[in-house]
Amino acid sequence: MQTAPLLVRPSSLADVGAIRDIYALAVTLGTGTFELEAPDLAEMARRRDDVLAKGLPWLVAEQDGQLLGYAYANHFRPRPAYRFSVEDSIYLHPEAQGRGLGRVLLAELVARCQAAGARQMLAVIGDSANAASVGVHQALGFERCGLLQSVGWKFGRWLDVVLMQRPLGAGSAAPGGAA
Repeated sequence: MQTAPLLVRPSSLADVGAIRDIYALAVTLGTGTFELEAPDLAEMARRRDDVLAKGLPWLVAEQDGQLLGYAYANHFRPRPAYRFSVEDSIYLHPEAQGRGLGRVLLAELVARCQAAGARQMLAVIGDSANAASVGVHQALGFERCGLLQSVGWKFGRWLDVVLMQRPLGAGSAAPGGAA
């Protein structure tokens, strides 16, 4: 049987249940997020609505009708001076990891954020041992710019946060809002 091609598309409200399920696995099994309890369906819908209301992308990847992962960007910080800087988030179903899907989602997210006028993209990667996330970001031009040591406590141990960054479009070469 032939597998259908991977489809990366904007998320819909109908995707929120699968998004929540993927994130719940990341919360309960992984160290890529420092949340300790998985949010419910209403909270995931609220988070998605918040991102979309800012004109930022929330993408999903699906194949054969199954949602395999999602990615979104949100403002790095809420203060207005940060309005051209976004932070990416990517989550994959465990069975979809290691197949290059994170790279496909991140590449599309970068392109859409650049088209939306973002000038810097930041990755705030939970757990410095998260080689897959660090690697996919490096592969797409992100550079390591910091390490926050032992700032998270999960699964009975201290976890670091790796900070990575890449310019989008003109980056800092032109004033904010200029192409």
